[in-house]
Amino acid sequence: MEEARSVIWQAYDSLLLDLDGVVYEGANAIGGAVEAINGFLGEGAPIGYVTNNSSRKPETIAEQLSGFGVPCDPRCVISSGQTGVELLAQKIPAGAKVLVVGGEGLRARVIGAGFELVSSSVDQPAAVIQGFSPDVSWRDLSEAAYSIQNGAQWVATNSDWTIPQERGLAPGNGTLVSAVHTAVGILPEVAGKPEPAIFETAVRELALKKPLFVGDRLDTDILGANRAGIDSALVMTGVSTRKELLGVGPDSRPKYILGSLLELQNDYLAPVASKRGYRCGKVSVELLGNKVIVVDGDPRSLDALKAATAVIWNSGQAIHALDVEAALYS
Repeated sequence: MEEARSVIWQAYDSLLLDLDGVVYEGANAIGGAVEAINGFLGEGAPIGYVTNNSSRKPETIAEQLSGFGVPCDPRCVISSGQTGVELLAQKIPAGAKVLVVGGEGLRARVIGAGFELVSSSVDQPAAVIQGFSPDVSWRDLSEAAYSIQNGAQWVATNSDWTIPQERGLAPGNGTLVSAVHTAVGILPEVAGKPEPAIFETAVRELALKKPLFVGDRLDTDILGANRAGIDSALVMTGVSTRKELLGVGPDSRPKYILGSLLELQNDYLAPVASKRGYRCGKVSVELLGNKVIVVDGDPRSLDALKAATAVIWNSGQAIHALDVEAALYS
């Protein structure tokens, strides 16, 4: 049986990368990310960064990447704050008052778009835009709630429940949005992933034709890319786990599964069908009755994960109806 191999990168003209969990965790670069990115840049490949985190300016993010040894033009950083402000411009008049819950990057976007920045519901803002910042307080959330209850439009930059940090996963913007939602009883329009608008902004602003998007979250990165009609790769260095990947629904399944960004430069070994399952490299995974079992090879390897996803996704059965070997997801 022939193995299905291809160099992923050769099928695309550009690369779009998520940042948190793909390129860095907090202040630290993820292993292999810098080497991989510089390799693509050395080949003249266009690279953009698509992030749901709107708390910092593109210039600040570019400085962090430069500190890792990755040259970056701030214009290549597309944040949910940028798309969020574009949505605001469709909802409220030019120069209108906007209450911002979030960081310096989001405030700069709002001011740069010509809106008047306010911090209190007493100022009767026409809209609230809510993004992540580690210093968001109860007062900020309360002012947002009061403004929305008074009729202000509400846009959230993203609804991520978690954000990767050096010491683990921390609460993300989705938890803060949920707090306001509990108070006001409605949901905001979301600018960032998994909505396709941020991908459309990236493709337009960077003039891309056939990009590959790489993310670490199934629920935002991969779902969003799929919705936008962009091929996606999941890298196992961030939020989503092996167990989540095995059980994910069709709308959030990536085209590729990677251990790190470095694997984009290598031959990609895709699973191939066998008599009772799928084989990937030296690993065979079979579906025997309702049992998903590794019959050959290391069940904790990436090849085993790829073969197991192929077995489960093509089984026609829901994950809860299958007995999956624990070593595949533990």
